[in-house]
Amino acid sequence: MGILEGKVALVTGAGQGVGQGVAHALAAEGAQVAVVGRTRDKLIATCDAIRARGGVAEPFVCDVMDAAQIARCVDAVVERFRGVQILINNAQVVPLGRLLDVTDADFLAGLESGPIATLRMMRACHPHLKGDGVIVNFASSAAVRWDTSGYGAYAATKEAIRALTRAAACEWGADGIRVNAVAPHALSPGLKGWVDANPDEAAAFFRTIPLGRVGDCERDIGRAIVFLASRDAGYLTGATLPLDGGQAYWG
Repeated sequence: MGILEGKVALVTGAGQGVGQGVAHALAAEGAQVAVVGRTRDKLIATCDAIRARGGVAEPFVCDVMDAAQIARCVDAVVERFRGVQILINNAQVVPLGRLLDVTDADFLAGLESGPIATLRMMRACHPHLKGDGVIVNFASSAAVRWDTSGYGAYAATKEAIRALTRAAACEWGADGIRVNAVAPHALSPGLKGWVDANPDEAAAFFRTIPLGRVGDCERDIGRAIVFLASRDAGYLTGATLPLDGGQAYWG
């Protein structure tokens, strides 16, 4: 029996990359997974892969930038699985670029899909998480790197998520809800595309990671989130767990 047997996990951005890896890791430990994202074909493919490994998963189409869709999604997940005990907020538009170049529209999209969507999803799930619920939000080490050039807008959205994580942990601890964040480096399709297109720059980037590699979406990131969602982490809340191979200095 897996350590998450009987739990229902809602994972946003689960159609590919890190979210997909997290969904696989949770399902492997017995969680029933609500695979949430914008593209139905990708969600179905993730669910099929989970089922092929003996897991339970169902797809739910939702654009987290739409408040009404978030509410409908949570209602649909609860109706299908009779509850939600684990919420993973992973989906986000990434606003990259130097401060003189990044557009207002890109920054606003990052805020809407990041901290605003995270807060909306947490509030929608709150009634169902009471008693023994867990939230894991996706932050980033972008704000604590030695050189944050080109990452200012993105880092700002992720630091806002960290602030919401800490506040939710403080406010909802009495409700029996633990709330933590992770700050991962993971070999997502987007990062792999960048690595393939920029081999020299990628090699220099890898040299800044003490462990010398980018994390695997399921093995390195997903398994750590399984720990955070389990009773083994039952006294851990309000924290940010770096999953970046030691690259960033968190002080």
